[in-house]
Amino acid sequence: MKKNSCRLCGSKNLFEFLNLGFSPISDQIVTKEQLDEPEATYPITVNSCTDCGFCQLGFVVPPELMYNENYSYDGSATMGLRKHHISIANQICDNFKLDHDSLVIDVGSNAGVLLSGFRDRDCKVLGIDPSVNVANIARDKGIEVIGDLFSSELAERIKKEHGQVSVITGTNVFAHIDNLHDFLKAADILLNENGIICIEAPQLMTLIENLEYDTIYHEHLSYLSLRPLRDFCKKMHMDIFNVEFYEIHGGSFRYFIGRENLREISENIPKFLELEEQKEIYKKSRLEKFALDVKNQKQELNSLLWKLKKEGKKIVGISAPAKGNALTNYCKISPDLMDYITELNPLKIGKFSPGMHIPIVEEDRLLIDKPDYGLILAWNFADEIIKNNQKFVENGGKFIIPIPHPKIV
Repeated sequence: MKKNSCRLCGSKNLFEFLNLGFSPISDQIVTKEQLDEPEATYPITVNSCTDCGFCQLGFVVPPELMYNENYSYDGSATMGLRKHHISIANQICDNFKLDHDSLVIDVGSNAGVLLSGFRDRDCKVLGIDPSVNVANIARDKGIEVIGDLFSSELAERIKKEHGQVSVITGTNVFAHIDNLHDFLKAADILLNENGIICIEAPQLMTLIENLEYDTIYHEHLSYLSLRPLRDFCKKMHMDIFNVEFYEIHGGSFRYFIGRENLREISENIPKFLELEEQKEIYKKSRLEKFALDVKNQKQELNSLLWKLKKEGKKIVGISAPAKGNALTNYCKISPDLMDYITELNPLKIGKFSPGMHIPIVEEDRLLIDKPDYGLILAWNFADEIIKNNQKFVENGGKFIIPIPHPKIV
């Protein structure tokens, strides 16, 4: 479905600044039986609202096509991500004095890592996630998960059954939601008087600065920045009262949102608003330069990989995240160039990447086959991946980090 108006302010004054072509859904891993079946692809274009500055995809894939039994993202698969989620739970419990009477809801709860952190602090927890396979991982840990999309209708039901909520969290989920007005409406229904929303998501500033174009795919409907979100929350009678920057996922903002005029506004708000202006992320010329830089980066990466291939080097991929599938599809990296991709996530092993159909194999193949180069597709966890694969390095293997510019390490 084409998106012709701004998701936040409703303006139709949008301009398209990036076109990554057509691609399949990045988290829909392909089985062997599906290889010969037609694979649906959808456009990936990005628009900016000239009225409020918000950036969003120009085409919205229906959520039921993305978040189903084939959804393969497991947030518990990476040690760094697990530690990060536990730190979020501890921060919120400490700063907002949560206790055994506090109910925390995690929207897009996935494998339940964040909720496990809250449960360890004696909070009551409830997950919301429509993706059956990853939600079952959380259920196996004893966490209650509602298999549905978050909405005001669902919020009314939860309030009736569970009462009001102290905290609503959403890590890497807010950008996945089409109707953000209804999200805040649902939050307003559920939150108690002093309740807060904590949202963490990759932010536009570092996406542009570090050429993180592989973060742009169908699940990510929006590319968040502070100025338009602050104005949007104000219209919904809420305040972003604090925002913090974290390196996770290539650069993310953690937004703290509460009812308007209830809390003092942190000095971080004007600081980051000023930084956004300095980086010119709301200027058409800067966005157009980003699009040109993306095209040039694609050429750089392909040139390096084909040079190594012509030299007789064996190249494999390391990790098969959605961003890696976005990159291989945009850059047309096929099994002719990259033999296979190694993975830890059992939901992906033995299957194939969407679009390019690169085989996904167990991680130990890296030591058995001893390829020359490993392209780190989950580059946002490059340090952890390199540390965990020192035997590959000792065997003479080298890593390639693709973003922002391809480099061999």
